[in-house]
Order: sequence, then C-alpha cells, then structure tokens
Amino acid sequence: MTTKQDFTPEEWAKIRDSVMLASLAVTAADPSGLFGTIKEAIAGGSAMLAAKKDADANELVKAVVADFESSDVQKEMRESAKERFRGAKASEISQRSIDAIAEVGGLLDAKASPADAAAFKAWLHSISQKVAEASKEGGFLGFGGVQVSDAEKATIAEVSKALNITA
Repeated sequence: MTTKQDFTPEEWAKIRDSVMLASLAVTAADPSGLFGTIKEAIAGGSAMLAAKKDADANELVKAVVADFESSDVQKEMRESAKERFRGAKASEISQRSIDAIAEVGGLLDAKASPADAAAFKAWLHSISQKVAEASKEGGFLGFGGVQVSDAEKATIAEVSKALNITA
C-alpha cells in the first residue's frame, strides 16, 4: 500500500495540488460565469467530502483529503497556485493545470503501487468530470445550453491523457 510517506514533501505537494488543478482545468476551459463557477467549485469540494466519508477510499486519497483540512496546507496551496499561474492568460490556466496533472501521473506511476496509482488517477478524473457536469454551459438563466460543453469534454480527455488512463 502506498502512503504519503513514500513521496518527498515536494512530490506530495504536487500530488495534493493536483486535486485543485483537476477542477481548475475544467473550469478554466469554459468559464461558466459567476454562478456556474460557484457550482463547479462546490462540485470539486463535494468530491473531496465524499472521499472523506468513503471508508473504502484509497489511502492516498484519504491523505490528500486530510491535508486539505489544514489551514497551513491551504495557505501553501494558494501560494503554489499564485506562482503556477502568475502572468497566465485565462486561456493558459487550463493547459498549465493539465501539464501539472501529467507530472503527477508520471510521479504516481513511478512511486505508487499500480493499484494505488490507478485509484488516485481515477479519482482525479472523476473530479474533473463532476466539475464539468456541475453547471450548464451556453444557456441563459438556466435555460438552454448543454450539460458539458465541447471545451469541457476536450479538457476531460486531456486530463485522461495526462494521467495515462482511458475513461
């Protein structure tokens, strides 16, 4: 079983940050306005809460969820995001997120057991999917639009590719 201790602090920070980046990649791919963005943020948080309540959740997932509860870790994540996206145009945020997710995928493949890597990657993918489904795109006041836009579908496919999984 792979645990947090199997990674250096720098590696663990990348793994931990990948959860936020899986959400952000989709949100940035097709911004949904204020209410849509809030719904998408809630979807990412709900995925974390579900994992916390899931007794069968992967140990790496549980460790990441536990880290998110620390105010010090939250501060580190905000600083990391500021640095990662400094000077980025809105269109670059999604790609920078996917690039970081790809790095995490490789890190998991190299250091985690195959089962633990697969479980964590599947969880990251599910977060990006839930975020995409959280708010309709292209409608007006809740009418019309589509549940998952083409840009979001493409981003989810890029997340899958970055993690080297088939969805």
